[in-house]
Amino acid sequence: MEHAHAAGRITDLLSADLPPVALTFADGPPDGVAVSTEAVPSSCNFWRVAEKGVFYAAAEQHFNCPVGAMVMGFELPEATGEQLGGLVQSMCDARYLDPDEAANIPSVDKKSAGIVYGPLAEFPIEPDLILLWLTPAQAMIYNEAAGNAKWTASPMDVSGRPGCAALPLALKSQTPRMALGCIGMRTFTDIADDRILAVLPGGLAEEFISALETTVAANAEMKKFYETAKASFA
Repeated sequence: MEHAHAAGRITDLLSADLPPVALTFADGPPDGVAVSTEAVPSSCNFWRVAEKGVFYAAAEQHFNCPVGAMVMGFELPEATGEQLGGLVQSMCDARYLDPDEAANIPSVDKKSAGIVYGPLAEFPIEPDLILLWLTPAQAMIYNEAAGNAKWTASPMDVSGRPGCAALPLALKSQTPRMALGCIGMRTFTDIADDRILAVLPGGLAEEFISALETTVAANAEMKKFYETAKASFA
């Protein structure tokens, strides 16, 4: 499915007010894609920058957030690795993280030199992942379209800290994911408190949009039924 059409359908069906963004792990900038030199405090900050245009960010531009850089699968230089160790220790000291958790934080297996980011509608290559910011009501529809609301299926795992961990989880399982995020993600992205991060593997876009169309239509029918039932008590 053409990316602009896919972005439009996802936006319309979910009544989203923020554009879906895409990202692809790459060995370098594709032809015609701008190379970002912008300094950002975290990997997740790039997700919001990506709403404005397509760009390539090299691995080292993610190193200001050692946890995010590790989760994105980048090879960390010694200094950044030491920062990561110090940060994890601080998290443990603050009782934010248990010491045995650090080694189990998901990380992207695919090794790359950087990441191409941008609005899905303008994305020039095939996306590895599509990111969405959803309200709880939109997340309900997303969850149903993913098939995880079925009692015959396993419920969707909604991850937490770090928020970026949802990306390698979605990439590895090739299933839609959601994350409540973390305090770092909410600080660095300035995302509203009522938003949940949703991560869709890029290869599932067409299939997911078809399921989304069915889910939205089904919910519209059920809303009519419930509104009629509610009105009978007025």
